[in-house]
Amino acid sequence: MYRPGKCKTPRKPCIKKASHAEKDPVGVYCRIRPLGAENEECCVEMISNSTIQLHAPDGLKANRNGEFKETQYSFKKVFGINTTQMELFEEVAKPLVEDLIQCKNGLLFTYGVTGSGKTFTMTGSPGEGGLLPRSLDMLFNSIGPLQAKRFVFKPDDKNGIDIQNDIDALLERQKRDAQPTVPKTPSSRQKADPEFADMISPQEACKAENVDEDCCYSILVSYVEVYNNYIYDLLEDAPFDPIRPKAPQSKILREDQNHNMYVAGCTEVEVKSTEEAFEVFWKGQKKRRIANTQLNRESSRSHSVFTLKLIQAPLDADGDHILQDKNQVNVSQLCLVDLAGSERTSRTRAEGSRLREAGNINQSLMTLRTCIEVLRENQMCGTNKMVPYRDSKVTHLFKNYFDGEGKVKMIVCVNPKADDYEETMLVMRFAEMTQEVEVARPVDRPICGLAAGRRQKNQAFRDELSRRLADRGAPGNALDDPALLNQLIESFPPLPPCELVDPGDDQTLPRLIEVLERRHRIRQLMAEQFNKTANMLNSVVQQFDGQLGVKENLIQDQQSKLCERDKVITNQKTEIERLEKKSKTLEYKIDILQKTTNMYENDKHSLERELEARAQKLQQELVERRRMEQRMQGMVTDTKLKWEKECERRVNAKQLEMQNKLWVKDEKLKQLKAIVSESSSSSSADRPQKPERPSRDRDRHYGQKRSASPSPLPPAREINPVHRRSHSAGGEKWVDHKPSSNVDLGTVMQPIIPNAIQVSSPSEKALSKCHKYVLRHQELASDGEIATKLIKGNVFRTRSGGQAVEFTDVEMLRQECPSAPSRKRRSGSAETPDNVEDQENWAPVASTSSAVGHQKRRKPQ
Repeated sequence: MYRPGKCKTPRKPCIKKASHAEKDPVGVYCRIRPLGAENEECCVEMISNSTIQLHAPDGLKANRNGEFKETQYSFKKVFGINTTQMELFEEVAKPLVEDLIQCKNGLLFTYGVTGSGKTFTMTGSPGEGGLLPRSLDMLFNSIGPLQAKRFVFKPDDKNGIDIQNDIDALLERQKRDAQPTVPKTPSSRQKADPEFADMISPQEACKAENVDEDCCYSILVSYVEVYNNYIYDLLEDAPFDPIRPKAPQSKILREDQNHNMYVAGCTEVEVKSTEEAFEVFWKGQKKRRIANTQLNRESSRSHSVFTLKLIQAPLDADGDHILQDKNQVNVSQLCLVDLAGSERTSRTRAEGSRLREAGNINQSLMTLRTCIEVLRENQMCGTNKMVPYRDSKVTHLFKNYFDGEGKVKMIVCVNPKADDYEETMLVMRFAEMTQEVEVARPVDRPICGLAAGRRQKNQAFRDELSRRLADRGAPGNALDDPALLNQLIESFPPLPPCELVDPGDDQTLPRLIEVLERRHRIRQLMAEQFNKTANMLNSVVQQFDGQLGVKENLIQDQQSKLCERDKVITNQKTEIERLEKKSKTLEYKIDILQKTTNMYENDKHSLERELEARAQKLQQELVERRRMEQRMQGMVTDTKLKWEKECERRVNAKQLEMQNKLWVKDEKLKQLKAIVSESSSSSSADRPQKPERPSRDRDRHYGQKRSASPSPLPPAREINPVHRRSHSAGGEKWVDHKPSSNVDLGTVMQPIIPNAIQVSSPSEKALSKCHKYVLRHQELASDGEIATKLIKGNVFRTRSGGQAVEFTDVEMLRQECPSAPSRKRRSGSAETPDNVEDQENWAPVASTSSAVGHQKRRKPQ
């Protein structure tokens, strides 16, 4: 049962199908295209008309150690390289067109890798029309004289069909004819659209049998493409704005009240001839997205879907008008799908938008493969897994066909060259799996209750009526008119009453005989007058016949002359058509050559740009290499200078150390001499005599004689000045490093460092904020007292971003007891009271010594 107000659509979900419904497998065919060159290696061999064999290329065997073996794949039928388009149509598409006329849906799609001939199989070329133009030709040849007038059937916005009356349809036609047509701007670069007469020859025309002549037909076509998983209408007349061009608006999929999927807002054009339908198709074909890749010069970048929707409505009982009942309208459709080819980006070298297109194409084909696998698993294993139709627009649009609403056929196009071996093997596996999927067989349409042959009877009645109306003026047929017959009867004398009430009545019968005799005389007079008039008319007709014969002879002469001229015109038209076809062929070849030239020029420009880019890259690498060499040379030079300075510092430190050791020995000898001289002088003289300290030059002289060690280098600056102010008294900022292990001596005088940051352990953060560094180091002196050393240095930033300390000075702080005898005495000097008083007033700083700068580096944290 159908809902009121909506016509019959292909699917009837309200009727639950039985589980034992008859099913047919998906028809899978294989077509092998010829090789591009004779010397190319072939990997496909046709064994029989239903089996092919794949051979692994030699190079692939060498790379894979011969693991690939020869494999065979079976199909419903295999078409070799010599198969014509007509043979392919007779076997694959013709049954689908016949089912379309019988109100059954159909789906035909081509599948294969890029460059395998899918678009050629579906569309064809001039002289070799593909499946699509041949399907259009067969359809219009079958229902051409049975078509309804334009706009009698009007599609609504919800995948339904409305029936309009003759007045509304006439207004629609007048409105369409009144619309002005915008002339196209002629362009010399754009080639002329191919005409349908160039695609199929008249000898290849065919038509379907068993067409119901008691129905009126109408055909609606639509053309969409699925690009990057978005649906676009190729027949949409969008206004073109040269200043601000707008991108085409994508369409969405919707589900009608009978759960059929359709493209909402898609343009459906009503066509009345094959030429008009092919013109509409080519209008959309020019908008389809194609591009040049490494494997195909004109590679389809989208899936195209051309839909033929056939509307059938029965005639009324008189066979004159369409039955105004929407429930009696049948709609069937045939979808011709040209799928984009799967490709590997490693071979096509796609980049940018081409890479995105290839990814979306491969993803949609993978979704189709997944749906087929789930359908196959559900049918073979009895499972009820959900088929992921919604993952792709292509599978979502055709899910009704796989659910049993029509016949499904697939043509696998194969390129036999060896470079496509791996992709071809994947396509073969998908085709083999698709053949195992079964689709429910569509049910036949319900039979209309009206008598058959209504159109023929109505036509016969019309012919007879026309003949009689043409012959109404003839004399022999004048009485056939009821009005004239009634008028003639009324002109006769009226009949007297004829009732006999008495057997001896002798007045009624004589009166009746008299009236009849009078009528007989009138009839004879009328007959004579009629004969006279007829003879006169016959003479006039004979004269007219004579004149007509003369005119007919003249007309025959003129017609003979016209026939001769028609023959001349026909010959000239034939010659003109031949020249036009030749011109179109040449234009087509010129356009192909122009395209090829443009492609080669584009390839040349792209290669030049690539060469320039590589040259620039090479130049940059050379510059970077030179820069790296210079940088490495600078690093080597810096490292060399660094180690030279380090070696020099170590040598100087070693020399200073040896010099200090030598000076200590000299001091010990001088003290020993002083002790000896004091003991001797105390016994010989009463007055004390201050021993003189030997000069430094003499000690050095003696030291040089006494030791063979090299003389120390002269100091670059004064070491440990006696009355020098501490470096920490300046205005610089210090890092005061006081280890936690130091002992608090409790002395009155303590070293005070202004602007100092006291830390127990140095850190990168503290060093980065200061300019000076001091370390408080405690050690046990020779007299048993604790001596504190203030090791000072400068803080500077290293090249790697860290902080380093260069030690420049050492101050010694030592505490002594005045009453205790000193273990060490200075030679050549006597302590006077003044000196003792001065020592008592001294600070705890006993001695200050400076050393050659030593760097203490810290890595950045």
